[in-house]
Amino acid sequence: MIGDMTTRIAFTPEIIDPLNYERYHHPVPLVQRRMETLGLKSHNLPHGLIAKLVGVSENTIREYFQLFIEGGIEKLKEVDFYRHESALVEHTTSLEAYFRDHPPATIKDAQSKIETLTGIKRSETQVTEFLKKNSISVAARSE
Repeated sequence: MIGDMTTRIAFTPEIIDPLNYERYHHPVPLVQRRMETLGLKSHNLPHGLIAKLVGVSENTIREYFQLFIEGGIEKLKEVDFYRHESALVEHTTSLEAYFRDHPPATIKDAQSKIETLTGIKRSETQVTEFLKKNSISVAARSE
């Protein structure tokens, strides 16, 4: 099965109907793509063609097949989004307090103060995003 050049999965109407529904109606595009992949597999298309039609590698479609074999459609619906957390998060409270008492004149000013106060160097774009996210106003957007 998995590991072979082809993966054999028995497709019944009980499997095909939810695949067809979820490939258009699931709110997460990744899950829709997984469902589309299995839907194409149900038509006995070669893996290379499925990969080309779906826009992923053959290894990725084999991963989708393995997910399905491990847990069916529910396993295909599982999505684990990892979001990297900025090192500045642990300094948010102190930076907010500092900038409330000493509003930065520019993004470069904020960038310099963040590095001085935390030892963390960030690009102007990253500093801008941090300030926006934490509702910290800057008099000018660039210098």
